Amino acid sequence: MVYVLLDGIGDLPHPDLNELTPLESAITPNLDRIARNGISGQVMSVGEGIAPQSDIAVFNMLGYNFKDKDYVGRGVVECLGCNIDFKSGDLALRGNFATIDSNKKIIDRRAGRIISKQDSIEVCNLINKNIRISADLEITIEPTIGHRVILHFRKKDKVLGENITNTDPAYDKIDGIGIAKSTSTNELYVADSQYNDEGSRSSANIVNSFSDQTIRLLNNCDVNTRRANNGLLPINCILLRDAGNRYPHVQPINEKYGLDFASLVDMPVEIGISKILGIKSYEAGKPDEYELKSETLLNNIKNHDFFYVHIKGPDEFGHDGDAKGKKKNIEEIDKYFFKNLGEGIKDFKDMDVNFIISSDHSTPCIKKSHTDDPIPLLVSGKNIKTDGTSRFTESYSKKGKIGKILGYKVIEQSLHYLNPVIDK
Repeated sequence: MVYVLLDGIGDLPHPDLNELTPLESAITPNLDRIARNGISGQVMSVGEGIAPQSDIAVFNMLGYNFKDKDYVGRGVVECLGCNIDFKSGDLALRGNFATIDSNKKIIDRRAGRIISKQDSIEVCNLINKNIRISADLEITIEPTIGHRVILHFRKKDKVLGENITNTDPAYDKIDGIGIAKSTSTNELYVADSQYNDEGSRSSANIVNSFSDQTIRLLNNCDVNTRRANNGLLPINCILLRDAGNRYPHVQPINEKYGLDFASLVDMPVEIGISKILGIKSYEAGKPDEYELKSETLLNNIKNHDFFYVHIKGPDEFGHDGDAKGKKKNIEEIDKYFFKNLGEGIKDFKDMDVNFIISSDHSTPCIKKSHTDDPIPLLVSGKNIKTDGTSRFTESYSKKGKIGKILGYKVIEQSLHYLNPVIDK
């Protein structure tokens, strides 16, 4: 089984594409071939009315439906994905390098998205060497990919409270779960305690001190002088969100389904999820090296029952509002990932390969953010009783046999459809 999540693939009709979505407008012969052997439907990855972040969405799409305050937060998940030594009682947050003006108004949430690895490392090293809040507080900030960073605090013999609000105005934190706002301000927020407990008040003060010191430190640093000379926006702020202070303990996924799982993932959040769920993970170059990803998958597919593959590309074009770019990216994924994968599978004489193809959430170009719009779902395989689906698109998904389901039921129901003994 190959389970592909195309990050942020769901979209809405766009004027730049003659009122089609990027999926509907894209030429995807290889995805179409898979679709013709399948059935389709729609997914609400976390629930109706919820515009989720990728972390909680992926957990749900893998069958884990967190309730109330069970979830540990994206900061912890990415911290583990970066191999930072995290222990319960520490505090971890996800951060974005950003650009603000002299009035602390956000100019760009990702500092123009043009950030070299050298710049990321230099900025993080500068912060790690110079930011001091108290003698008993350890601070570690690590760059991950692009504008993304992970911030980790540890206080000697103290538990740091996790119930704090974000400084990033684009996301809310509700019962530990990060939710994308439908609209947001350009104001840099001040962190606050959500429940006014002492530990979280202390954490909010730490985060606010870190933010203030970071802005002052980065204002005239060498990295930003160099960036200005190259016509790039400065990295002079870090937007923080999704604090967590607990190590997660959940049922391993192999035990949950009775199958041997593997993953092919790039980003710290998906690497962290794989670690938490006990999934053996593989990496294959940069996020856009689609042909290499297909080759890595083909080389390892026979060693596992179920392969979860996460492809990041479409989401970034959605956030940038670039519908034509998203369409082109989908076509590249079709040409370099799905085509190569399909050709490789033809050589397998001793096994059939089934597919589940979906996403973690919608990122419509016209909204430039995650939304609660349904995402398409395709289940394809040798034993499927097809429903007339011929393309993997939003419009076909509305008419599909599967109907609309919740994300945590996707794997279970897909296995049901793919098993002819069960699906009578």
